[in-house]
Amino acid sequence: MTETAEVKSAAPQSGEPKPAEPSTTNPKRKKLFIGLGLGVLVLGAAYYAYYVLIASHYAYTDNAYVGADIAQVTPLIGGPVKEVRVEDTQAVKTGDVLVVLDDTDARLALARANAQLALAEQRVRAYMANDTRLGAIVASRDADEARAAAQVVAAEADLGKARIDLDRRKKLIASGSVSGDELTNVQNAFNVASANLQIAQAAQAQALANHGSAIGEREANRVLIAGNTVETNPEVAAARAQRDQAQVDLDRTVIRAPVDGVVSRRQVQVGQRVQPGVMLMVVVPIQAVYVDANFKEVQLENVRVGQSVTLESDLYGGSVEYHGKVVGFSGGTGAAFAVVPAQNATGNWIKVVQRLPVRIALDPKQFAEHPLRVGLSMTADIALAN
Repeated sequence: MTETAEVKSAAPQSGEPKPAEPSTTNPKRKKLFIGLGLGVLVLGAAYYAYYVLIASHYAYTDNAYVGADIAQVTPLIGGPVKEVRVEDTQAVKTGDVLVVLDDTDARLALARANAQLALAEQRVRAYMANDTRLGAIVASRDADEARAAAQVVAAEADLGKARIDLDRRKKLIASGSVSGDELTNVQNAFNVASANLQIAQAAQAQALANHGSAIGEREANRVLIAGNTVETNPEVAAARAQRDQAQVDLDRTVIRAPVDGVVSRRQVQVGQRVQPGVMLMVVVPIQAVYVDANFKEVQLENVRVGQSVTLESDLYGGSVEYHGKVVGFSGGTGAAFAVVPAQNATGNWIKVVQRLPVRIALDPKQFAEHPLRVGLSMTADIALAN
C-alpha cells in the first residue's frame, strides 16, 4: 500500500505543466536555410558568370518580324477594267501583265494627236516655203518704190516746165502777144502738172509703206523658222510631245508587275472603273525581304552596323537557322512614329523602356532554301563586338 501511494504521489497532477522535451527540428531548419542560401548564391554566381562570359556578348530579342518593300500596283490613267490576269498568292515576274484597261479612248486620243502633229509639220513647211515668196514680194516692193520715186521726179519736172510756161505767158499777156485762151491752157497744164506731182508723191509714200510691210512680214515669218528644221521647230515639238503623251497613255492601259514577287490584296474586278492612284493590288518581293528587330534601348549600346546576327523563324523553329548582318537603325522608336504618339509631359508620367527597330539583311542563299513571308515572327541574336 505504501509503494502504491508513493507511485501515485509521484505522478504529475493534471493542473501542472509537462516538462519540455528536447527539440530536434531547429538544427534541420538551420541546415535547410543554409542550403537554400548557398543555392541562391550559386545560382546568382552562375548567372553573373553567364552574363559576363556569354550573355554580355550578345543582344537577343524575340520582338522581330519579316518585312519587305511592298510595291503597290496603281493605274496611272482612269478607265474600265477589261481583264484581270492574276490572283492572290500568284507569283509574277517584272513586266508580267496584271490588269488590262479598255483602250478605246486612248486609241482615239492617239489618232487625234497624230493628226495634230501632221498639221504642225505642214504649217512649218508652209512657213519655210513662204519665206521665198515673201522675199520675192520684198524685191517687187523695192521696184515699186524705185518706180514711184522716178514718177515723182518726172512729175516735178513737168510741174517745173508748166510753171515756167505759165510765168512767160503771164508776162506777155499785157502786150497782147498771148491770147487769153492760150493763157488758160497753160494755167490748166500747170494745175495738171501740180496734181500729177501730188499723185506721184502719194504713190511713192504707198510704195514705201508696202515695202516696209513686206519686209516686216518676211521677218515675222523668218522668226517662226529661224535656226530650226521641220523636226526641231517648237510647234512640231509641242505636237510631237502631245502625240508621245497619247502613246504613253495607251501603253498605260496595260498594267504590269513592277517587281518580281507574289500578288497579295487584289482588290480589282473586271468591269470596275478605276481612277489614277487607286491601289489595285500589291506585289510582295519575297526574294528581297529583311527583318526588323525591335531591341530595347538598353541593349543597343554596343550594337553596330555590320555585326553578324543569328535568326530563327517561328515558321521553321530551331531546325532552321538564318544568318544576317545589321544594316541600319530606324530614325526613331515605334512610340515616336505612332499615329498617336505618347505624350510624356503629364503629372502621372511613368517611364517605359522604348524599343528601336534594327534592320537586318538576310543571307539570300539561306532564304532561297527556306523562304519566308512578310510579317512572320523571328528571333534575333546579335553577336556584339567588344
